[in-house]
Amino acid sequence: MSAAADPGRSRPPHASASTVLLVVAGGIAGTLLRALVDVLIPQAGGLPWPTLAVNLTGAFALGLLFEALSAPRLGRAGARLRLALGTGLIGSYTTYSALAVETTLLLGAGRIAEAIGYAAVTLVAGGALSFAGIVAGGALRRRSEKREGPDA
Repeated sequence: MSAAADPGRSRPPHASASTVLLVVAGGIAGTLLRALVDVLIPQAGGLPWPTLAVNLTGAFALGLLFEALSAPRLGRAGARLRLALGTGLIGSYTTYSALAVETTLLLGAGRIAEAIGYAAVTLVAGGALSFAGIVAGGALRRRSEKREGPDA
C-alpha cells in the first residue's frame, strides 16, 4: 500500500519536498566548495590536482558521514542529513565525470603514465580514504552512543 493510500504511513525521506530542498542547498554549497578548491589549488604541471583533492577528500567525508549518521536513534533526521550532505553537498563537491574527462585528456596528450597514475591514485586512494572515513565515522558514532547512553 502506498503512503498516499495509508495516511498513517509517512513518506520516505527522499520523497519529501523539504528534503529535496535540503539536497539542492547541499548541492549548491558543494559546488561552491569545489570552485573554491579550484581557486586554492593550482593545476601544476598540467595535472588535475584540484579534482584529485576534491575526489579524495570527498571519499573520506562520504565514508565518515554515512557511518556517523547510521545510528538507528537518528531515524528520519539521520536519513535527511545523509541525503542533504551525502547526495547534495558531497555529491556535487566530488566530480568523477571530471576524472574521466581529465584522464582522457591526459591520454590524448600522450601522457599515458600520468593518465594511468592519476586514475589509479584516485580509485585506490579514494577507496582507502572512504574506508578510513567509515572507520572514523564508526568511532564517532560509538563515542556518541556511549556518551548519550543506550536509551538516548
